[in-house]
Amino acid sequence: MSSRDDFDRQHRKLMRRKRWLRKLLRPLPRRANLARYPFLKRFAVQARKAAFLWSFKRAQVMPSLYLGMVLAFLPVYGLQIILGFAGAFLVRGNLTVMIALQMITNPLTIVPVYGLTGWVGLLAMDALDIGADWGTPLRLTNALFVGGVLVGLVTAVLADGLWRFAAWEAGVFRRRLEHLRATR
Repeated sequence: MSSRDDFDRQHRKLMRRKRWLRKLLRPLPRRANLARYPFLKRFAVQARKAAFLWSFKRAQVMPSLYLGMVLAFLPVYGLQIILGFAGAFLVRGNLTVMIALQMITNPLTIVPVYGLTGWVGLLAMDALDIGADWGTPLRLTNALFVGGVLVGLVTAVLADGLWRFAAWEAGVFRRRLEHLRATR
């Protein structure tokens, strides 16, 4: 097998991974497709001018990751994208990451997600002896918020580790592609 065949095979493999990632990110908000989102299109002009909303640097991704995860698990279904948009501006974070995280809670996952966050919230409130004398509706509502914050922070820490691994992998990918192009 010639080095040209080896180069072509490795290049095709790397480009397949790149196409897969682009396909995965296609439905998420970008500067070019803000008009597709009913709420976001009202603010498209301001959002296009805010460069931090579109940057995938660590300084923009990490705040979006943490705030987005917490917001994804809070019982604010239906308002998440609006709150995520405002949160991205507030923390000067990446809008694409923030909105992508809001898709965690959707009509298929809402019952297990809120069940888990409510259970975690009740455990935390019982451990801290908070809200034992409150009425059931208020206690359960508070448990959803407390559990949403706790579950959101734990999953954000896990996602942070995953992001760091993905960033390392992207660096390896970039160096391999540059090496392939240099040896061509």
